Formats: sequence, structure tokens, C-alpha cells
Amino acid sequence: MPRKIEFRNVSKAFGDSVVVDDLSLTINDGEFVVLLGPSGCGKSTTLRMLAGLEETTSGDIFIGDECINRVPTQRRDLAMVFQNYALYPHMTVAENIAYPLRIRKLSRAEIAARVARVAGLLEIGSLLNRKPRDLSGGERQRVALARAIVREPRAYLMDEPLSNLDARLRVQMRGELKHLQHELGTTTIYVTHDQAEAMTLAHRVAVMQSGKLLQFDTPLNIYNRPANRFVAEFVGSPGMNFLDGRVDRQEGVFTAEAIRLPLHESQLTSLNRLDGAERVLLGIRPEDVRVSAVSHDGWMPASVYVTELMGSETFVFLTLGGKRIIARAPADFRAEVSSTAWIEMETTKAHFFHPTSGERLGE
Repeated sequence: MPRKIEFRNVSKAFGDSVVVDDLSLTINDGEFVVLLGPSGCGKSTTLRMLAGLEETTSGDIFIGDECINRVPTQRRDLAMVFQNYALYPHMTVAENIAYPLRIRKLSRAEIAARVARVAGLLEIGSLLNRKPRDLSGGERQRVALARAIVREPRAYLMDEPLSNLDARLRVQMRGELKHLQHELGTTTIYVTHDQAEAMTLAHRVAVMQSGKLLQFDTPLNIYNRPANRFVAEFVGSPGMNFLDGRVDRQEGVFTAEAIRLPLHESQLTSLNRLDGAERVLLGIRPEDVRVSAVSHDGWMPASVYVTELMGSETFVFLTLGGKRIIARAPADFRAEVSSTAWIEMETTKAHFFHPTSGERLGE
């Protein structure tokens, strides 16, 4: 029977410190949801409250129609995967995977069949007789995942499970996790501070800051339509550029020191929410800033602060009118430090945010 997971006005405080603040969130059955945010934003505490490892201070958590606030951890039928793997060092891989089934007193034949199936699914059948000390980090993570999967729980809870892996293994395991969740179709709630993991894995992402849920949407919508400055800055690598300036409605332009950008009528309409104030925060992604080593009509001169070759592209850090701007350029772009480059901003892709609240303006 389909079971959605709901947080209804859930808060958690440790003494005077509120780490989760009035969280309301609905996760659909079979959905892969990522809780994303910086350290201390409340995402791991949210997961631990769902698992029963922390009690809520207020509010209710539901699985389906059942409020689980007072349901013991072992009866919630949720499988948790931690970043430190938490494998039993004295057991073999097979015994580690089988352990939750032995606790449930399943028959030996059923345990053997389930262990073999999940080992095949994660391609660790050849490791079943080894001990954790004989495994690499990636192999240990697969075993931890296998131990969670073998239970066939109502949902998987994953607390930064890839953070101890090197960059290459993280990329590999991201793909495998996404494929695995698609195959199993089991609700998965995944905690990370890595926006690349969130963007690649999730059906929907919940962005959190200081215990508050700021936006809950698809990765594409969060990237293209961030709810506020924090979301816009946190999601994206490199992050969004921001220019604090003014709008001249009569001339239809945005200005900030040496910067003067024409605005479209639809953008000017969205800025009516400023209630007559002229100041506004303009945000533009690095891929929407074009850069050239030679001058072009209408392009603005900027000083090259530094360039970073990333292989398939080059990040160009520039100083323009006292502002720091990052542009994405082709891999073959070359410019010396402190030399002059020319930039053009694709203002149709610009975002506008309230100068004090940081709220995104416009539809």
C-alpha cells in the first residue's frame, strides 16, 4: 500500500537552540528526496527524527495515516545508511548483510536467497566471505547499502553516505544509487551538503538553512527559479553572481557603478514588487556571462583576477566596477592575470532579488 511521509509543523530544539523550525514537508511514495543545506541547517536532525533517533519538540511525523512520534525506532521499518558505514568488523560481508534478517528470525533459506539477490544487485557477490577490513571504501559503502536494501523497508534514510569516498568513487556511486533507487522504487530520503549530489540524484530537493525549509521543488526548478538569494547562491557551481545596484524605470536599465544593463519590459514589471524602491539585487549565473579576450561593441571591459582551467571549460574570475564576477568560458580561453577582458551579460537570464529580504522577484 502506498505510504507518503509527512512532516507537519515539526520543530526540534536542544535547549534554547532551535535546529529544525516548523518544518512541513510531504514526500510521496517511491520518491527520491534530498535534504540539502550547509552544516548545521537541520537536515541530519530531520532525518534522525524520522528514524526515531531523536524526539520531536513539537509537530507530528506521519508514514501513511500513522503518526509515528511515539513509535519505537525498531517498529518504524526504516533502513538507515550512515556515512561511516557502521559495519561489524568481526563479521563477514555475508553476515553483515544478513544481520537484520537474522534479528527478524527469517529462515536460513530465505536469508541466503535475499543476501544472494542483493549481493548480485550491487555486484559484491565475490566479496561475501571477506571481512570489512579487507574492503576498499567503495566496497564498504556497497555492503552498507546492501544491508539496508536486504530488509525491504518502507523507506531508506541516507545520511551523507558518500562523503568518505574520493571524488571518482562519489561520481560512480551517485550513478549506481540513482539506478538502484529506480530499480527498487522505494522511497529514499538522502541528506547532503553537496549540491551536485542533490541535483543529480533527487526527484525533488528540499533546501534548508538555519532549520528553515526555504524551497522544495525539482532540481531544475530550484536551479532556474530559486526562491531567494541563499538558494540561488548555494545551488550551482560556481555559484550565482550578484550585483547590488539600482533600477532606472524611465530608461529601463540596471546600473551598478561601471555596469549598465538594459532590462526587458517583463523584468521591469516584476520589479514593481519593490514598492517604488530603486535598489535591487541582480543575480546572473556564470554560464550567462560571455567573456572575450578581444573587445566587442557594447561589451564591458573587466580586469582578469584569475582563470581556472577545469578541463572541459575555464572559469574566469573578473573584477568589474569593484564587483567580482565569474564567467564560464570555453576550455581554450586564455588571459593573463590583471589583463583586460570584455564581458556581456545575457540579461534575459538575469534574476532579481529584494535587496533586504533576499526574496526572488517575479514569476
